[in-house]
Amino acid sequence: MASIESSETFSANGIDTEFRHLADDAPVMLWVTDAGGRCIYLNQRWYEHTGQTPENAEGYGWLDASHPEDRERAEAIFLDANRRQAAFQLEYRLRSRDGSYRWAIDAARPRFGALGEFLGFVGSVVDIQERHQAEERLAFSEERLRLATDAAEIGLWDVDPRRDTLFWPPSIKQMFGISAEATVSMADYYAGLHPDDREPTLSAYAAACDPERRAMYDVEYRTIGKEDGVVRWVAARGRGVFDASGACVRVIGTALDITERKLTEAALVESEARYVALFEAIEAGFCVVEVDLDAAGGRVDYRVVEANPAFYAETGFPRDIFGQWLRDAAPSLEEHWFDTYGRVARTGEAESFEQGSDLLGRWFDVHAYRFSGGERPRVAILFNDISARRKAEARQRAMLQKMPGFVALLSGPDHVFDYVNDAYSQLVQGRKVIGRSAREVFPDLVDQGFNALLDEVYRSGQPFIARTFPIQFGDEAERFIDLIYEPIRDGGEVTGIFVGGYEITERVRAEAALQALAGELEQTVADRTSELTSALTALRLEIVERERAEAALRQSQKLESMGQLTGGVAHDFNNLLTPIIGSLDLLQRKAVGGPREQRLIGGAIQSAERARVLVQRLLAFARRQPLQPVPIDLGGLIAEMADLIGSTVGPQIKVIVDVEADLPPARGDENQIEMALLNLAVNARDAMREGGDLRISANLVQIAADHPSKLSPGSYLRLSVADTGIGMDETTLARAVEPFFSTKGIGQGTGLGLSMAHGLASQLGGALTISSKPGLGTNIDLWLPPTDPREQGDGPASLLNAAPRAHGLVLLVDDEDTVRMTTADMLSDLGFAVVEAGSAEDALQKIDQGLRPTWLVTDHLMPGMSGAELALRLKDVLGDVRVLIISGYADVDGVPAYLPRLTKPFKTSELSAALV
Repeated sequence: MASIESSETFSANGIDTEFRHLADDAPVMLWVTDAGGRCIYLNQRWYEHTGQTPENAEGYGWLDASHPEDRERAEAIFLDANRRQAAFQLEYRLRSRDGSYRWAIDAARPRFGALGEFLGFVGSVVDIQERHQAEERLAFSEERLRLATDAAEIGLWDVDPRRDTLFWPPSIKQMFGISAEATVSMADYYAGLHPDDREPTLSAYAAACDPERRAMYDVEYRTIGKEDGVVRWVAARGRGVFDASGACVRVIGTALDITERKLTEAALVESEARYVALFEAIEAGFCVVEVDLDAAGGRVDYRVVEANPAFYAETGFPRDIFGQWLRDAAPSLEEHWFDTYGRVARTGEAESFEQGSDLLGRWFDVHAYRFSGGERPRVAILFNDISARRKAEARQRAMLQKMPGFVALLSGPDHVFDYVNDAYSQLVQGRKVIGRSAREVFPDLVDQGFNALLDEVYRSGQPFIARTFPIQFGDEAERFIDLIYEPIRDGGEVTGIFVGGYEITERVRAEAALQALAGELEQTVADRTSELTSALTALRLEIVERERAEAALRQSQKLESMGQLTGGVAHDFNNLLTPIIGSLDLLQRKAVGGPREQRLIGGAIQSAERARVLVQRLLAFARRQPLQPVPIDLGGLIAEMADLIGSTVGPQIKVIVDVEADLPPARGDENQIEMALLNLAVNARDAMREGGDLRISANLVQIAADHPSKLSPGSYLRLSVADTGIGMDETTLARAVEPFFSTKGIGQGTGLGLSMAHGLASQLGGALTISSKPGLGTNIDLWLPPTDPREQGDGPASLLNAAPRAHGLVLLVDDEDTVRMTTADMLSDLGFAVVEAGSAEDALQKIDQGLRPTWLVTDHLMPGMSGAELALRLKDVLGDVRVLIISGYADVDGVPAYLPRLTKPFKTSELSAALV
C-alpha cells in the first residue's frame, strides 16, 4: 500500500481510472476514505463478496455488512484511527453474498497530500475464515489437554521389564488405592488386579511385551485398593518399545479411572430396562415415526421405528409395517395422516386431535410431538382407540335428531356449538352455529339475558328451566319457548351445556285467544248467577269452618291423649335410666376393671345416652318436657351451630345463614331449641338426596289476627329452615307432626323430630308452621315469643345458688329406692355427707329430730307431699338451706321458677354442676 499512498493516484475529485482497473483486478478487497471518514471507493472484489452496491456501501454503508455483534467495535476503532490519523488493524465478521458471516482482517494506513494534509485512509480486507477456524481448533485442543492435565484424570505409566521397575504418578496410585507418597513395584500392579480380571489383563500385557506379537495393550479391568479396599474400574492403553535386537526395553502407556463411567453405564442399562418395561406396559398405543419431508414427488412419508404392543392393538396395523415407509406399506392410508405428522416434524409444534381412518375402520384420540433423534426428524405419537365412544356419540346424535323439540350441545365457558338438530336450525332460521360461540351467533340476544343465563349455569352447575320464555330474533315478532339449560359434567366438572326445549308460540297465542273468549263467557255467566254464587259461597264457608273446628278438636284430643301417654312412659324411662346412667358413670369415673370392662361400660353409657335423648324427644312432643326458659341470642345460636349443621348435612348441600340484625332475645330453652334446629336440618338433608340449598334464617315478624300459626297478634321471632328438596304432598303434610310418623326407611328415623319441635314451640308459647310443595322443597317456621325485658336480669334461681360451693350435709329425698341409692353414691363421690329419706314426711321427721342439712336434694312428685312443697317448708324452718329439685315425671306444675331443677337421668358431672 506504500506505493499507492505516495502516488498521485487519488486526485482531489476522487479515484483515477488506472487505479480502479488495478484495484478491481486485485485478489483482496480494497477501499478508500476521505478525510471525514466517508468511504469514497470499494473495489469490485468487495461487492462480489458482500453483495452490496456502491449506493448502499459508500459513505458509512460498509458497516452494514459487518456482523451485528461486531459493528459497534469496528466503527469505534475506525473513527478513533481517523481522529488520530494513524494506521489501524482489526478482525471482525463480514457478511457474504449468501448471508453467512466469515472472519476477515481489515488493515489500513493514512493518506497525506503533498503539503502533509490528511486525505483519509486506504485499506485492504482479507478473508481469514480458514485461519480463524484453525486457530480455534488449536486453542480448543490445547485447552482440552490443559484440562486433562490439571484434572489428573489420565495417568502416564512406564515399565522397564529388564529391571522390573514401574513408574506410576499419584493419579494411577489412587486407582490402585495407594497413597501418593508410597513406593510401588510390579508386585503392586499384580496384587491390585481384581481376581476375575487378572488373567485377561496379564495376558494382554504379555502380548504387548512379546517381540513376535507386539500387540497393543488395550484393556479395561477392575482393581481392589491396597489401602482402602475400594473396587475401581481402569481403562489402560500402551505399547512395548523394542531395541534393535527385538528385546522389549520399555512398556509405556496411559491409565484412566472409568469407575464413574461404568456406574453410569450400569445405571443406563437399568434405566433402559425400566423404559422398555414401561414402554411395553403402556395400555395406550405408542409409537415413534421417522418422517421424510422430501419423499418422492415432494410428498411427506413416514415409517414406524419404535412401537409398543398396544400400538398394533389400538390401530389395527399389522406388525410387518414396522420399518417400512407407509406410502408403500399402506398405499390406501388417508393423506391427512402424512400432512399432520409432516407439519409436526417441520414446525415442532405438538398437536392433539381426534381423527378417523377408513382404511383401519377406527377413530383415534391422537397426541403427536416432535423430538430429536436420527438424521430425519422424528415424531412420537400416542393413540387411543375411541371408536366405541364415537359410535355412541353418533347414536346419541341420531337420537337427538329424532327428538320432537329443539336440541343443541355447547362446550366450554364460551358456549361453542358442537351439535344442533334440525329443529334448532329451524328455530334460529338456519344461522351457521357449529364451531362458533353463542355470543358470535346471537348478538341480538345479549340484552335478553340468554348469554348471562348460560354463564350462570356453567359457573354454578345448576340447571335452568323456564316455561313460556319470550325470545326475539332481530326485528321479527316475539316468540315463546319452553327452555332447559342442563350442565354437562365430565368427572364432576362442568364442561358444557345441553340446550333443549320446544317452541310454543302458536300455543301461547291460542291460549291467549281462548282466555279472552273464556273471560267474556265467564263474565256473562257471573252476571246472571251472582246471587246464587253468593249464597252458595256463604254456605260453603260455614261448612268449611265447622269441619275445620271439628278436625281441630279431634286433633287436639288425639295429641293430648298421646301426650299424656308419652309423658307417663317418659317418667318411667327416666326413673329406670337414672340409676343405670349414674352407676355406669361412677364405674367409668372410678376406672373399674380393665380395658375390656371399660369398653363395655363406655358402650353401655352410649346406649343409655341414646335412650335419654329419645325420652327427651318424647317429653318435648308431650309438651311436658321440664323447661327453664331464659333469654336466648337466636342469631348467636344459629351462628354457633352453622359448622355442626354443615358437617352433618354433608358437602353436597349448601348451607345459607340469613339472620336479621339486632334481633331481641327469644324466650326459650337453648338446648331444646338447638336439638329442634338440628332435627329440622337433618330432615332437610334427607329430603335433598342429590344435594341442594339449606337456608336457615331468623327475623322479627309482627303477626296479625287469622295468622296460620293461630298465635295471638303481636311480635314473634321466626326461626325458618327451608330446603330445595323433594317437598311433601298434602297427605304427608297433614301428618307431618304426628309422633312416630316418618317417610324414611326402617331404622332411618324415629318420626319424633317434627313432633318434638312442635311440642317445644307450644310449651314456649309459640307455634310451628309448615309449607311445602312436591318437587319445590319445604319451609318450616318455628315461632318463638321474644323475651320480656323484665325477665332479662338475674332471677331468683341465680341468686339462690350464687354462694360458692361448699361440701356439707345433703338431705336426699326420693321415693324410688334405686334412684335414691345411685344419687347418694354420686353425692358421696362428690364429697358430700348424705342422709336419705324415702318420702317428704320422713324428711320432715328427721328435721324435727334436729337434722340440719346444707342442701335439700329432692324428687318432685312423690306420694303425699311433693318435693316443691317440702322445699318451701324447709325454707321456712331452716331459712338458708339450698335446694335442688330432681324430676323425671312429665308433670312439673307447682315448682316455683326460681327453684333450681335437674332432669332425670343425669351423670355425676351434671349433678355437680347443679350444686353450685
